[in-house]
Amino acid sequence: MAATEIARQAGEGARAVPLAGHVGFDSMPDQLVNKSVNHGFCFNILCVGETGLGKSTLMDTLFNTKFEGEPTQHNQPGVQLKSNTYELQESNVRLKLTVVNTVGFGDQINKEDSDHREKGWMMSCERHARQLSLTSVRPRPLYLLLLGHRGGGCATYRNPLVGAVHLSLHWRWYAFDASPLLPDPYKSIVEFIDTQFEAYLQEELKIKRTLHSYHDTRIHACLYFIAPTGHSLKSLDLVTMKKLDSKVNIIPIIAKSDAISKSELTKFKIKITSELVSNGVQIYQFPTDDETVAEINSTMNGHLPFAVVGSTEEVKIGNKMVKARQYPWGTVQVENENHCDFVKLREMLIRVNMEDLREQTHTRHYELYRRCKLEEMGFKDTDPDCKPFSLQETYEAKRNEFMGDLQKKEEEMRQMFVQRVKEKEAELKEAEKELHEKFDRLKKLHQDEKKKLEDKKKSLDDELNGFKQKKTAAELLQSQAQQAGGSTTLKRDKERKNNPWLCTE
Repeated sequence: MAATEIARQAGEGARAVPLAGHVGFDSMPDQLVNKSVNHGFCFNILCVGETGLGKSTLMDTLFNTKFEGEPTQHNQPGVQLKSNTYELQESNVRLKLTVVNTVGFGDQINKEDSDHREKGWMMSCERHARQLSLTSVRPRPLYLLLLGHRGGGCATYRNPLVGAVHLSLHWRWYAFDASPLLPDPYKSIVEFIDTQFEAYLQEELKIKRTLHSYHDTRIHACLYFIAPTGHSLKSLDLVTMKKLDSKVNIIPIIAKSDAISKSELTKFKIKITSELVSNGVQIYQFPTDDETVAEINSTMNGHLPFAVVGSTEEVKIGNKMVKARQYPWGTVQVENENHCDFVKLREMLIRVNMEDLREQTHTRHYELYRRCKLEEMGFKDTDPDCKPFSLQETYEAKRNEFMGDLQKKEEEMRQMFVQRVKEKEAELKEAEKELHEKFDRLKKLHQDEKKKLEDKKKSLDDELNGFKQKKTAAELLQSQAQQAGGSTTLKRDKERKNNPWLCTE
């Protein structure tokens, strides 16, 4: 019988038996607590929100300390995730806290592919001359630069007395909550969360694991900071939360809630909740299965999203110093539940549900990532016959599949190589044929030119020989003539000597 079958039968056949006396295993919870305290705890928070919503200030207020960190630049082309880890201790409990901030989230605006996304609103006003003069018409344009999220249209107002145009308004609408520049800002956040999951999975799959000392960097809670506009969620917020809800525990909070009135805040909360439900965004719900915290968690689920105010400055109110923000119109106390929900957030996040957030991260989000990743690698729990799938069989099946794919790719590469060699040989043969044809043409042309030159040379040689013959003949005639003239002169001289009478003549 297999060991798994024996273990299954042993589990099903377990009987409850009474104890005759004290044994001591009731101290197991105490042992577990002591071990956990000695080992320490870790908690990782991801703060997502636009620049200037007070993320760093709220973290300082939540943990009642000042987290030292370098100032961040907000001129980056995309979203940069900056992680800082701190060692905290309260009583004898040590906490390794990691705060991850999304630098540059929502800073870049995409102004392309739209006719109405620009830097402001322009309003031009033309007034009829009857307001200024009874005889002339002079338009008086007025240009205003307005920054906002919505607006636009055209309206014409007429003077009911004279029927003339009294005021003409033209304005455009520019959406400042447009999608950020590519790449999408949520992609960097999703990749960061998946990277932490992948690191933990690789540690689990090692032959020699050190999970007891491994620094777990998986994100346990995501505080999503919502700008206190009082209207509705931006499309950027909805898309980002939708992409993150299956990977992290999202707790939405309205940052700087003292910027809007209480009535507007109540309506804003209802609007946010309605939009989250209608868009299928799953936020973290405080657990109600534990009787000790079921009532408070159920009540606090109805207060989401929390409207918070953060401040590290202490102000004297009455006889005690409290954290507050002072304004000309009054003081907002951070820990006063009538002023904001900061205390509710601290209670739910740290004092009541911190361990549940860690557990939900491991049992829900990480398990989903792990299952999808292992399925991609070819691992399954059961075979087609619903029998347990052993690791060895999975490995062999995956190895055979890999070897088959490898052989197939090798065959494809070989065929491709042979095909390319044939194509190259054909190209070379064609090029060789063209070269031979070109050589033959040039050779024939050379022979023709050579023949023409030889004929021309022969003709010139013939002409040169004829010219030489003519020259020789002319020289011969000239020499004969000279000889004939010389003999005649000698004969005359001789006759003169013999006949002196010829001299008188």
